[in-house]
Amino acid sequence: MSAVADVLTAPERGIGPGWVRRALDVLAAGGSLIVLAPLLVLLAAVVRLTSRGPVIFRQQRVGQGGRIFTLYKFRSMRPGALGPDVTIPGDGRVTRVGGFLRATSLDELPQLINVLRGDMTLVGPRPETPALASRYPDDCRGVFLFRPGLTGPAQLRYRDTHVMSADTDDPESYYMTVLVPARTAVDLEYLARPSLRRTLGWIFETAAHGFGSSPPAAASVAHVLATASLEQPQGEPS
Repeated sequence: MSAVADVLTAPERGIGPGWVRRALDVLAAGGSLIVLAPLLVLLAAVVRLTSRGPVIFRQQRVGQGGRIFTLYKFRSMRPGALGPDVTIPGDGRVTRVGGFLRATSLDELPQLINVLRGDMTLVGPRPETPALASRYPDDCRGVFLFRPGLTGPAQLRYRDTHVMSADTDDPESYYMTVLVPARTAVDLEYLARPSLRRTLGWIFETAAHGFGSSPPAAASVAHVLATASLEQPQGEPS
């Protein structure tokens, strides 16, 4: 059993996507990695040149049935910066380029590898850290039966930096008591009927969010890169 198996109320294997959704995962993730290869190389170079630390951020997350897997993202924070597992507006740990990557969700593109490997699916619940997963309320833990998604209803409707205030005294407590129940309800409603049509709908909405009307996404990539200087890891523990 996994380290977070106590949060589950059903068999460890959990509930994966059907063969239609899995075929979509493989085709979309594999095709996207090929088509987006030049962009991935460019983003990797930008992260490397504008901030000290590794290009790829790796972190353990809770997968289908409570099993642990390693999630990949472009690093958007200063290495070694400590803080809660949730982010708030103006989080001082986020680099200048990292803020742009997060606002446009470009930092999550390496998760296409997770989708291709079967750790994740295109549309599903948020892949939580084990620490946060172990604190989920009892009536929300059933969401860990399902394979986490690159995007999903809750991830679009309740993004941390959009619904959390910078004045929140205890971001993790607010996340657990307010956001987790709301996120879980939205995700489970989708997972009760995860049809291909609904799945594609969330994918299209994700694309519209990432490259559409949000102010950070509308900013010029060239401007962001031109104004990004090499950021020093100030305030990090020695």
